[in-house]
Amino acid sequence: ITSSNSLRVSFDMDSNYKQRLTPTKATKASPTRLDHSSSPLYFDRHIPSSTAKQLRDTFSLLGTQTSSENQTHFESCSRLTYEQILQNEVLGQQLPFYSPTSENQGLKATPPASPNSRLFHYSRQQRPLDDSLYSLSPMGMNSQALLSSPKKAPRKIPKVPFKVLEAPAIQDDFYLNLVDWSSQNILAVGLHQSVYLWNASTSMVTKLCDIEGDAQIASVSWMGRGSHLAIGSTQGSVTLWDVTKQKQVRSFSGHKSRVGTLAWANSPRWLLSSGSRDRTILHHDVRSQGNVGELIGHKQEVCGLKWGYNPTSYLASGGNDNKLLLWDQRMFNSSIDSTPTQPFHTFSSHRAAVKAITWSPHQRGLLASGGGTADQRIKFWNAVTGQELQHIDTGSQVCNLAWSKNVNELVSTHGYSQNQISVWHYPSLTEVASLTGHSMRVLYLAVSPDGQTIVTGAGDETLRFWSLFPQAPTSSPTSSALSSPFSSMPQIR
Repeated sequence: ITSSNSLRVSFDMDSNYKQRLTPTKATKASPTRLDHSSSPLYFDRHIPSSTAKQLRDTFSLLGTQTSSENQTHFESCSRLTYEQILQNEVLGQQLPFYSPTSENQGLKATPPASPNSRLFHYSRQQRPLDDSLYSLSPMGMNSQALLSSPKKAPRKIPKVPFKVLEAPAIQDDFYLNLVDWSSQNILAVGLHQSVYLWNASTSMVTKLCDIEGDAQIASVSWMGRGSHLAIGSTQGSVTLWDVTKQKQVRSFSGHKSRVGTLAWANSPRWLLSSGSRDRTILHHDVRSQGNVGELIGHKQEVCGLKWGYNPTSYLASGGNDNKLLLWDQRMFNSSIDSTPTQPFHTFSSHRAAVKAITWSPHQRGLLASGGGTADQRIKFWNAVTGQELQHIDTGSQVCNLAWSKNVNELVSTHGYSQNQISVWHYPSLTEVASLTGHSMRVLYLAVSPDGQTIVTGAGDETLRFWSLFPQAPTSSPTSSALSSPFSSMPQIR
């Protein structure tokens, strides 16, 4: 009884047992069809491509790292050296050396002798005896020379400013531009209703002027040769001052609200452009008293203006409407009463005000722009084609941008929430350094005439001087004009 009950239980537990034992009629076979959309295909072999272009993706050995990882100089050189050795030994390239200071970070290579030659083959040619460190290594002579070549030491950027100046009553306003550095090594600072000049060679401070009435200083900008200073006010006026004579020589009207940004054209050098809260951009001929053009394109305040280096006829304008507009001087109308000039490119991908704008002095038509608190990105554009090339998510408000003329790097200053100063390498977009010191938003930025030092200003009422960039390759090894007055004073408060 126990056995039969056990058998009954086992058969009841498997109700399909009988169906599995009973043979079924063969059904007509239907042709199978592969549905690529519903099921993935798998293969048992993978033959990698042997081209140098696909080496990184095929072998998954040399994956690029994101800019947020902040790759160090040593790790970058090691990775690129390893990449060259792979190309030497596997692909038959000839890469005897690598230049980490090259602009495009390219590999100095010569093509193989025969493009159809086999990758792996036996050779009867014997290598000459060598007593070097890699004499017993199976690597070729080019790879050995690559490993034996000296590596350039990474540049050290000081983490603290070498000089700090007081800037009482400097305004904490994102839309103003109150600091500029002239080619004559004189720093102009707008404080409330006054403009002060600080000579970096002698450390002497002089007051240039005071604005009468209720107006305040909204922007300052030096002429290219450093002899004249343009000043924009909160009431819409633009004045031009002769610094040597400390005398006002021109006054321009036309704006109905504050003039928060000024920009001098690189060619012709007598053309001054001003952007206002009234949403217009005016062009002034400083040789006369009149305005020579008007640009209307922004729907809110114009807070950023910058003339291009190459081509010099391009003008970039950023506004509080989150737009970046590109204008061509050759399309400007000579009369304000004529048909308004239209921008030839309009970029709308920023999600906050665009104040930070800079042009690359190293590459034609390369433009960088930064967005405010809701955007926090630095975007790179091809101004000729209108194409967005790359972007960086900085994690904080982008207040200013400046491209170094000595090396292919740019510096950015930031506000909420980190208040940092960052140095970026282009085109790798790796962060070279991140500096902190200001307790409030770093709203103001200017670069010294030798291109080695920057000054930053913030609402904490301080101006801080930082040594960021090396000397220009063509400059003489003598010390700059900035280093002499500061050499005996490493830290002043």
